[in-house]
Amino acid sequence: MGSVALVDAITIAVAQPMVTCEPAANGSITRVLMREAHERGARLLHFPEGALTGYAGQAKGHFAGWAIDWTPVRAQLDEIAELAGELNLWVVLGGNHRLTGSHRPHNSLYVISNRGEIVDRYDKRYLSHAEVTDFYSPGFEPVVIDVPGFRFGLALCIEINFAEVFLDYLHRDVDCVLLSSFSQDPVFGVIAQGYAAGNCQWISVSVPAQCSLAMPSGVVGPDGTWLGRCASDGRSGLVCVDLDRHAPELNVALKAARPWRATARAGVIYEQRRVQDPRSSDRTAS
Repeated sequence: MGSVALVDAITIAVAQPMVTCEPAANGSITRVLMREAHERGARLLHFPEGALTGYAGQAKGHFAGWAIDWTPVRAQLDEIAELAGELNLWVVLGGNHRLTGSHRPHNSLYVISNRGEIVDRYDKRYLSHAEVTDFYSPGFEPVVIDVPGFRFGLALCIEINFAEVFLDYLHRDVDCVLLSSFSQDPVFGVIAQGYAAGNCQWISVSVPAQCSLAMPSGVVGPDGTWLGRCASDGRSGLVCVDLDRHAPELNVALKAARPWRATARAGVIYEQRRVQDPRSSDRTAS
């Protein structure tokens, strides 16, 4: 998507729904949380991995042979998109995406605009061994979305372990990475804090309610601190956070560290100061 003029701040909501293998139940809680996010002033609502359809590893028997009834999935997705348009709300929603014939589905994030249209889809690229062996077809493209004034990149679950995913989004001038997961690994949250602080980006982490005991949904600021989190008690809910470019506590991260690190990565300032010195080139010298 094309670049847009910057704005100072945007409110986003991060969902923590109870996710089942039943699209109708998932669609119902999705719409409840959409209305709550709208009432609280959010422009974008971020959902976890598998939020619409359930996640393959969640109930392997349910997904045996991928005998999924895609009709209710499509119906729920249509209702969610329609409501997004009514609420003027961007929605990033996890779910399995059906392919043709015998091809396994993608593990995806649907991007639904505030006009109620599916405008893009992110397909998980770094699948786990079980996922790529038994469940899903991999994707291959990063996805960046522009919600007027802010740029978001999308990632799924174990992709938190691949620093290149987050560095690539940094190079694409992404302000906030939306990480959707179905994991109960609390280390994912620690890694997210590290990436946020190192790249001076916001990172939103959305997980299902049943995973919240280990790692509740929330948003990490560009300084590596959690700006807001859902309850860690297994209940559905959401948290709203302001992404504010002029928040005083983020001045160092956004106005000093991020531009300086971009200069450092370009390397020119160091090349200009390269010296020709035998004591520099001889790395065995004492």
